[in-house]
Amino acid sequence: MNDTKQIEKSKSLVDAANEPSRPGEKVCIASVRASPGTYLVVSSVLTFFAGLMLSSEKDGWALLAIVVAWTLVPALALTDKIVFDGQSLVRRGAVPFIFLLISGRTQQLSVAEVERVDTNAVRTLRRGGRVRYRYRTQIIGKGTGFVFASGGRRYREMVQRLFPLIHDDKIDLRTRELRDYLCDPKSLNRELDWLKLAPADVLDNANAEFKLGGKREHADEQGNAISPGDVERAILLRELGNKLRIAGRLKEAGEAFRRALNVLPRDGRLIYDFARLLRSQASSRGDARLLSRARAALRLSAMRADEDAALLSLIGEGFLECNEAARAERSFQRAIELEPRTFRARLGLADVALRNGKLAHVIHQYRDAAHEASENALARYAGSEAEYYVRLNDDDDYLSTELSRINWLQTLTHVRRLAARVTNASVLVALIGTYAAQAIASIGWALASSALVAWVTSLLAGKLLSARRKPRPMN
Repeated sequence: MNDTKQIEKSKSLVDAANEPSRPGEKVCIASVRASPGTYLVVSSVLTFFAGLMLSSEKDGWALLAIVVAWTLVPALALTDKIVFDGQSLVRRGAVPFIFLLISGRTQQLSVAEVERVDTNAVRTLRRGGRVRYRYRTQIIGKGTGFVFASGGRRYREMVQRLFPLIHDDKIDLRTRELRDYLCDPKSLNRELDWLKLAPADVLDNANAEFKLGGKREHADEQGNAISPGDVERAILLRELGNKLRIAGRLKEAGEAFRRALNVLPRDGRLIYDFARLLRSQASSRGDARLLSRARAALRLSAMRADEDAALLSLIGEGFLECNEAARAERSFQRAIELEPRTFRARLGLADVALRNGKLAHVIHQYRDAAHEASENALARYAGSEAEYYVRLNDDDDYLSTELSRINWLQTLTHVRRLAARVTNASVLVALIGTYAAQAIASIGWALASSALVAWVTSLLAGKLLSARRKPRPMN
């Protein structure tokens, strides 16, 4: 994201925060609905309960369950929102209000107290050169967490107004990309028209192969001198390519990067962005060859990163995503040599050491990261991680307990998936058995009930086991 856009966003945030408001009332800059996962679970269980009551000819209970499942629960989900007022995130709605009455605490987190922001992308649909992504963002700090998912304008507003205020060292790669390149589809189409990029139906028949290379910095493929206007257009094409990739328009993104690389074939950051595109394409198609090309592009970007410590840290994180821990370690080490106070590189080295099973190195890197942190929240996060791994390294009983917890979590995940499949299949058998034989329907409902109990139990147990165990005080 260029400086002009960053300044414009900062000005808009300041103007919004300075709007007149009534005493004691905070201005809502952006709001998004909280993740509806819990509400969907409750609604699904109640719907199943209604079907079970209908099969038992208890129509009154079935009607009550249906009404609650499809009117009350969705209404509660619609009112449950995460609100950003320019300084902190607050969860508001009927359920948070009830929680406030019971516990006397409000789920709230200021921007300065944010420790980590992680975003996961889920591929929901692939069609031709386009992929539909659904992003799920988790923000944590001081034991408080907020989770919300993409789905329209409100998510974009939250990203554009909240993420620029969070320190770079607190956000992961995908969150950084959303902050810099997530935009409205209409404005994206206007940029496509302005830069005269070929439409998707034309690119469907184009050759997707493109070889990285180029030894000339000041001439194009025909040997003609590159003008400043060409360089500026290449920079705009790079930004457009990233926006198209975030939007899931991978073929058009590839064309934008191809044109930009024809002008700037030796630009390390441009090659890194192209490597990110190749990885997205490899993931969407399940193509190992494209993944190999993405790794090669990362290696080339590392060679041409010059003395850009921030870029080398990003390249190292890209190597980690591609499961190349050795190359990631070299990138992080080089970034630290160029800039010793690189917090992200320290965390990256801790991740590499953890993958190699070197707990002592993990502790060392987290402690160095805490020492080099530029904010209290970063120091608190790195310090707590260091303390956790110190306890694992020094206390065999605690290590055994944590390994057992992690194994149980993995087992519960498998149980939950199996129980969900058995529940769906059993409900289908029960519905078919209603018209075929009552005995089959009874068996189906019995299996479905047992599987549903197993699913709910594994879900609740997974929630309890997801948090790290607190160590017992040492004598």
